[in-house]
Amino acid sequence: MTYSVRKHGDVLSTGNVLQIGSTMLFVSCLFFVYFQLWVPVYCDTEQLGFFSDSKSSGQVAKETGSSSCGCDALKRDVGVDVGEELSPHLEDPAEKYSKAANEENVEHHREQDIRSKMVLLKSSWFFMGTDNPGIPPDGEGPQRRVWVDSLYIEQHEVTNRQFQHFVNQTLYVTEVAAAPWWLPVKGADWRHPEGPGSTISDRLDHPVLHVSWNDAQAYCKWAQRRLPTEAEWEYACRAGLQDRLYPWGNKLLPKGQHYANLWQGDFPTTNTADDGYIGTSPVMSFPANSFGLYDMVGNAWEWTADWWNVHHTPEDKHNPTGPATGTDRVKKGGSYMCHKSYCYRYRCAARSQNTPDSSASNLGFRCVVNPS
Repeated sequence: MTYSVRKHGDVLSTGNVLQIGSTMLFVSCLFFVYFQLWVPVYCDTEQLGFFSDSKSSGQVAKETGSSSCGCDALKRDVGVDVGEELSPHLEDPAEKYSKAANEENVEHHREQDIRSKMVLLKSSWFFMGTDNPGIPPDGEGPQRRVWVDSLYIEQHEVTNRQFQHFVNQTLYVTEVAAAPWWLPVKGADWRHPEGPGSTISDRLDHPVLHVSWNDAQAYCKWAQRRLPTEAEWEYACRAGLQDRLYPWGNKLLPKGQHYANLWQGDFPTTNTADDGYIGTSPVMSFPANSFGLYDMVGNAWEWTADWWNVHHTPEDKHNPTGPATGTDRVKKGGSYMCHKSYCYRYRCAARSQNTPDSSASNLGFRCVVNPS
């Protein structure tokens, strides 16, 4: 039987009908492939990056409760818990941004070094102690020749800001809540130098006080540094000068200028504060010695590593470290409370001592480190 189809007055043969049918079928297949396969794949890779690329569009639709591509299931204002199904090739832009920001913050904190700048002191001989002691019972003499290896020493005493950073980083708790040596104050500590109600918020650049020798050791260890020996400290204090009382020479007030934070007036009743300060002063407030070091005398006493001993010999010494044992540790430099009438210890050769677990309202420290 022969069939014919009329279109606009034309008669088409059976072969023409089959050809047209085949063409329409081919176009329909292309249409099906385009909308049923290509579109879901596009949504899955670009819009549903939170799902595994191994899942079919049907699985995604089933899990989102929708027969659509799943775009309507996305909630861009909340997080998506993807667990282990996150594609290793795709990354949430928000996560990528946060990761980059966090990495920048880590690098910033790494670069933020709050430790004091250091000065290199080259190895040398120097004369330690004195043959004219200001306070003989303290063991200031005899004068002896001492060799000190090269070392780096901090420019100034450790400040409240630096110690506060250390405590914030480590949650360290200082050993004791000490007080002024002449009048105990309940509740005094490094954060509250004069007891409850006092604060360091307005003196973050002052030397930290109320820290024991053990507290100072803890800070130095955290800072990857150490306390100086008494010999190293005195070498730094003298700054190349021989037979001189102070880091700058023999005159306390060269040309009428104050070179250290000390007590002026009548001790202990009246401090005239001629140097500008009643208590501690910000570090680096007074001229540095010729090594570029500040406050080597005055402001705050400084712990050293040595055990206390008052008996010395005049023989040459190489890097002496003091006795192997003892009960007290050596402190050097004097403080803002020193006055010649009572505590004439703001001299390079002067020395005093405290037990390692004690602290005071005029006692701090600085660190050193060996050259690598």
